[in-house]
Amino acid sequence: MNKVIIITPVKDSIESTLETISAVDESVLTTPHSYVVYNDFSNVENRVKLEDAAKRYGFELIHLEDITTHPSPNYLLTLCMARDHCLEQNAGLIIVESDVVVQPHTLQALIDGACERPDCGIAAAVTVDEQGQINYPYEYARGHENVVIDNKRHCSFCCSLLTPELLKRFDFNLLDSRKSWHDVTISHKSIDLGLHNYLFTNLPVLHRPHSSRPWKKLKYSNPLLYYWRKFTKGLDKI
Repeated sequence: MNKVIIITPVKDSIESTLETISAVDESVLTTPHSYVVYNDFSNVENRVKLEDAAKRYGFELIHLEDITTHPSPNYLLTLCMARDHCLEQNAGLIIVESDVVVQPHTLQALIDGACERPDCGIAAAVTVDEQGQINYPYEYARGHENVVIDNKRHCSFCCSLLTPELLKRFDFNLLDSRKSWHDVTISHKSIDLGLHNYLFTNLPVLHRPHSSRPWKKLKYSNPLLYYWRKFTKGLDKI
């Protein structure tokens, strides 16, 4: 893996986003890397704050509203653009979402873990809450802390590395454009292609679920309203 490109898709939630950006900036990486933040139609005030952060931290900022008129979420466009950049540079793709805070060693450890496993398609860091307990979307891994799991379930893209081999083998343009999120499909495709997805429960990252899209928290506080909005408005298609 000659290089990694780290990306963070952003939709408002500026405080958590800036915490994510700061943590990525403080990461200790020996692998050549670049960092790109994709602003997916944040409001004007937050667009300015992201531009200020780009000057401060030195990451590349892409405003999707300057590229497409398609309403947020534009996760598929983000993934396709990022994959193209990775293929040009023979790079791996690390996704750190805007409700995640990595530790200084997390990203390099993911790279090392993937490189140690030639069959790796996805290397994912487990997510935890403020108390250090494994949380959504990896609750099924509770009781399996501090190990590396050859994961037959899907990996979330909360904090995940997609290897150059997976990026070469699977064209993201083939993904279903009617869906909002694509981690489940890509995870399954990785396995279909003969690769393995590894969940590193020894690499916990702080995850505050749905900080960027607060309405999704209704799934826990008011599930009837959540599913009504999901199905009547066509939201959150996985």
